[in-house]
Amino acid sequence: MTALLAVTLERLNTLTWIILFTFVGGVLSALVASLFLLLNERARARSLPYLVAFATGALLGAALLGLLPEAVEHSPGQDVSGVGLSLLGGIALFFILEKLVLWRHCHEDHCEQHTPGHGARDRASATMMLVGEGVHNALDGVLIAAAFMTDIQLGIVAGLAVMTHEIPAEVGNFAVLLHGGMSRRQALLSNVGTSFTSILGGLIGYFALSQAMTALPYALGVSAASLLYVAVADLIPGMHRRVDLRASIWQVLLMAAGVGVIATLRHLFPH
Repeated sequence: MTALLAVTLERLNTLTWIILFTFVGGVLSALVASLFLLLNERARARSLPYLVAFATGALLGAALLGLLPEAVEHSPGQDVSGVGLSLLGGIALFFILEKLVLWRHCHEDHCEQHTPGHGARDRASATMMLVGEGVHNALDGVLIAAAFMTDIQLGIVAGLAVMTHEIPAEVGNFAVLLHGGMSRRQALLSNVGTSFTSILGGLIGYFALSQAMTALPYALGVSAASLLYVAVADLIPGMHRRVDLRASIWQVLLMAAGVGVIATLRHLFPH
């Protein structure tokens, strides 16, 4: 009976961490990003590239210093090839989702628009962005759940990495919604409401992986793929559009700072 109670408390504790950090990675990041609605358009445009550079470093650090090493360590016989296949499959999955306009975030300074019927297309883009954001947040929730089910420290690292990515992404989302004709209040309510799917994704990930713990290392591989894909396919190409020396130096420094934060968290929260 005592052993059963201990297991129940441990599972409840893990679930509590998952709910907390899916809230932080989804809802709280949207609320923090909403502070940028108080800034004028010029100030938002100037600060966004710096946030993106820091987020890129944090995502790379979480994937390469956190998720992938843990995936290998917890795989049967430390099966590097199996984790590699899950990483490859994850990258392919997110490439396909992005092609379907379900993974796209407006990390760039502007989104491509077509001249004919641009008003209707702007509204359609805003609606599609909300759908994509809901799917993306749910996948982030699964990522965080997989990390916490490996260990608490890794979950904290993954959750904070997701948050550093989500804040600049949410700022871009607000820009799309406002461009699509929404008021600031409508944009805030729509974006924050959509962010709750991260908690749903965390719950789905927790209960699904509880029934299939052998799949956990490979779920971590797919999770690492999601962070790497966003950093390499979405964020870094946008950063290369700024080629002046001063901007490049800031990008390198902020990326290093993002990696440094993740490395520090790994040190502060040992196994």
